[in-house]
Amino acid sequence: MERKVKEEAMESITQRLSTLDNLYFPRALQSSAADPSHRKSILHDLLSRDVPVFLERYGSKLTSDELHEFDVLNDDYEVNWHLKHLRSKLNPTSEELKSRSVTVKNRRRAYLDKLICDGQYFSEDAMREREPYLHHEYLGRFQDLSGRSMARPGERWSETLLRRCEEARLVARIREEQQRLGVAQKDWVGNETNPQQEEEEEEEEEEEEEEEEEEEDEDEDEDEMKMENGGDHGKEMLLDPPAASATVEQHEEAPSAEEMQDRMDQFTYIMHQKFLSGEDHEHLDYSKIDDDETLDDHWLREANHDAEEKYFAED
Repeated sequence: MERKVKEEAMESITQRLSTLDNLYFPRALQSSAADPSHRKSILHDLLSRDVPVFLERYGSKLTSDELHEFDVLNDDYEVNWHLKHLRSKLNPTSEELKSRSVTVKNRRRAYLDKLICDGQYFSEDAMREREPYLHHEYLGRFQDLSGRSMARPGERWSETLLRRCEEARLVARIREEQQRLGVAQKDWVGNETNPQQEEEEEEEEEEEEEEEEEEEDEDEDEDEMKMENGGDHGKEMLLDPPAASATVEQHEEAPSAEEMQDRMDQFTYIMHQKFLSGEDHEHLDYSKIDDDETLDDHWLREANHDAEEKYFAED
């Protein structure tokens, strides 16, 4: 008597899977699978005809109890292999966890190389959009912020407006982080274009000018009195000039081109590490990267290349 999965289990499994989003279907069946009412029949038909293929496609979506329903087919080599492989993912041993960790690490490094070669994901603009405050600390505070809002050659007005809106959003995110970290308000990004602050600074400058004029008038009166009292004392003052004011504001010098490149390299390195550690989950689907077996080919090529270099180096 041929063994098979119980009909009740097949109904339950295919019913649950048919409700999942983004479930894989072959290209020839995608038009039919677009109709939810047809998905269950497609899945049920495959499960009835070819259990190994069903487990290969949808085994990762099954629960431990659902996998148990396939134990009646343990004598089938392919089914048994799939069941062991799927259960090792659900309940991995310490060795399997360690092996999985190394595999994931290598696949992410392989994908990192692909992103670097593509050039877009780790471009300065793309990294700034993901981490605007970090970019500001390394590079942005030395760059002309107003230049980012200017129209670019060949750009439509609507595109310029959209870019300005995006720029305003990024500046707002930088200021939010500065406020959270307790950065002094005068050092907030964009404050140089704040009309209220400019008005206050102009008033302060006018007050300082008035005070300087009053001090100059008083100094002239004192000089006239001293000239009347004798010129020797005046000579001593010329030989002993007043000390420079200790309140002169020290401005941070702009880094050289070489220093800016070094800062860019540091910023890019940090962004690479953030990707490898899984911190880019808002921008990338790590499950697809970590489960992509095609990325293993990258490390096979790397291993072969390293072996060849070592062989010729020993010669």
